[in-house]
Amino acid sequence: MTTHEQALDRVNTHSRPSDLRITDIRFADIVGAPFTSSLMKIYTNQGIVGLGEVRDGASKTFALMLKSRLLGENPCDVDRLFRRIKQFGGHGRQGGGVSAVEIALWDLAGKAYGVPIYQMLGGRFRDTVRMYSDTDAQFPSGTETGQRLKRRMDMGFTFLKMDLGLGQIMHEKGTVNAPSGVLDLYRDNPHHRGHPKALDERRKANAIYDVHNVMHPFTGLHFTEKGLDMMEQYLAEVRAVIGDEVPLAIDHLGHIALSDGIRLAQRIEKYNVAWLEDVLPWQYTDQYAQLARSTAVPICTGEDIYLKEDFGPLLKSGIAVIHPDLLTTGGILETKKIGDLAQEHGVAMAIHMAESPIAAMAAAHVATATENFLALEQHAVDVDWWDDIAVGLPISSRQGFIHVPDKPGLGIDDLNDEVLRAHLQPGVKDIWEPTDSWDDEYSWDRTWS
Repeated sequence: MTTHEQALDRVNTHSRPSDLRITDIRFADIVGAPFTSSLMKIYTNQGIVGLGEVRDGASKTFALMLKSRLLGENPCDVDRLFRRIKQFGGHGRQGGGVSAVEIALWDLAGKAYGVPIYQMLGGRFRDTVRMYSDTDAQFPSGTETGQRLKRRMDMGFTFLKMDLGLGQIMHEKGTVNAPSGVLDLYRDNPHHRGHPKALDERRKANAIYDVHNVMHPFTGLHFTEKGLDMMEQYLAEVRAVIGDEVPLAIDHLGHIALSDGIRLAQRIEKYNVAWLEDVLPWQYTDQYAQLARSTAVPICTGEDIYLKEDFGPLLKSGIAVIHPDLLTTGGILETKKIGDLAQEHGVAMAIHMAESPIAAMAAAHVATATENFLALEQHAVDVDWWDDIAVGLPISSRQGFIHVPDKPGLGIDDLNDEVLRAHLQPGVKDIWEPTDSWDDEYSWDRTWS
């Protein structure tokens, strides 16, 4: 006869969700997947570990500061803990810490209860998630870019995206109208400079940083007719290679004015563009309405917006596609809410994703459970080790679809430490280092009296 204790020995060790507690949070800081990434583990008293990720290009400090506010809590109380920490997030990369934690909490809840995240969101709308291949267009001709995109199609991608804007024309004389010296500053990418040691050099780097943070209406940059001709010819060459039937989205126009966005959009209408992305800062809702009324090209934005509230005005502007990034929005549940809100306004949802398999799977669960989903970005097609980051997951950067497994949580068994150590960010000594110095970080967080 089986005793009570013997029966308990056979029970899944994750079967006491009400007793689950957060005990630690640690990070692995890597580079090249495809950008800088801070992968996160939330540890618990029952041995199960939740995986999260700080958004590409963001500081893990946004997540570290949340640790003292989470230790000892039950990670299955996802919404309660999210409401506690969401005041510490913000738009763009500032949403990276809150979003990383929220994703890891869902992973833990799924593992504790033995169900995949999409099931906790309401179940499937689709069996597979369509990926779109984002492809940098750094080649001198549209024909070469088209050939690169065609190779993506041969891999199985049925939806494509490419850059078209200042990056393709600004080195050609007579293509851009700009105040003297301004264009030279835009040609110097601040992301590639690092942090100079000398104060004078740091000041110069800061000046370039400031220029790249001037919003579009105030830059003074405008396309000339020669510039518009070159961009249209570039796109025509791409279409000549890949054909007219595959969806092709356009991104990275540059910090140009509304009038130039309209001029370019009207020029490329005949090339069956899937959407024109981030023509303006998302905050300029009225300008987005004017842009949408001025062209038949679908307009898309949203990757830098934190929380669903700021998507509301945009959804009334006439845009056709909303484009949240789970590592900025606030995570999994917030993105699901954004998708449902967009559907009420007749707007499709694509999902921005330029990160590791952790973010990819988090996004895939949302896509599986959201009816108006269109396509999920894959920006790591050329990263040959991206597939090896996650353990126990049949996902590839070189496939056009993801099948979300029925495994608990995100569906990832673990991360490959050997691969992570081979791609550490400069100056980082190791992975999963102790973060004890953040255990007792404190402030009086209430924002009202």
